[in-house]
Amino acid sequence: MTFSVLGRDAATGDLGIAVSSCILAVGRAVPTARPGVGIVAVQARSRRGLGNSLLAGLADGTSPAALVHRAAHAAEDAERQIAVLDATGSVAADTGPGSFPVSGHLVGEGFSVQGNMLAGEDVLPAMAQAFTTARGDLPDRLLAALTAGQDAGGDLRGRQSAALLVVSGGPATDEDDGVRIDLRVDDSGGPVAQLRMLRNLQRAYDEGDYETLAVFAPEGARDLYAALAAARRGDRGAAREALDAMRSRPGWASWLASMAADDRMKGVSRLLEDH
Repeated sequence: MTFSVLGRDAATGDLGIAVSSCILAVGRAVPTARPGVGIVAVQARSRRGLGNSLLAGLADGTSPAALVHRAAHAAEDAERQIAVLDATGSVAADTGPGSFPVSGHLVGEGFSVQGNMLAGEDVLPAMAQAFTTARGDLPDRLLAALTAGQDAGGDLRGRQSAALLVVSGGPATDEDDGVRIDLRVDDSGGPVAQLRMLRNLQRAYDEGDYETLAVFAPEGARDLYAALAAARRGDRGAAREALDAMRSRPGWASWLASMAADDRMKGVSRLLEDH
């Protein structure tokens, strides 16, 4: 009922999974991850606690192959489908004999793709090809694979939810929880496409892409990013217009004044001083 891709970025060590399904909130059900340890996908009719058990095994030093072999021989997991990727890039997967057709998995260097109740045999090869040939960082490659799977038919029953989770290859600390991206589309007629939009929005926030945020940020904040974008490109008139629009809303004038001295919002402070 689900198709997913697990992968490791050889350059950064980051680990990630992208998944889509015709079930509600697949991001709650399939991915389990721990920074510095690994990522697990549990699909089909896997026990809900199996992901945590597999991660605990990785944390104890058990290899993905050994964990998958153990699960494959557990009677209660006959209808499960699992994939396990550790922090070194070692990966293993298995599809139980009771999983829904069309089902299967493909494992490559530092990645795996897997799915069940697929629209056809072309879904998994298309995902593997996309992941290995796509350019960009790990989230983009994972989304390329998920998109290729959807374009090849995806889940036989239709589309409902999708998720993207990326964690660091090193352990979490007090300063860094190790979660790089955690995006979910819980109920949508086009979950993979919407997940790509969320990824682009997240990138805009991370990179300070004010021009994009001025269009796609929540309505109340768009004028703020429009002002910052205008200031960056030297358009004083557009910056003044955006600031005036913000000040006209109840509560925003005092908020802007309070943010003028914030080091994280130096652009806002400069705009307030100039206008």
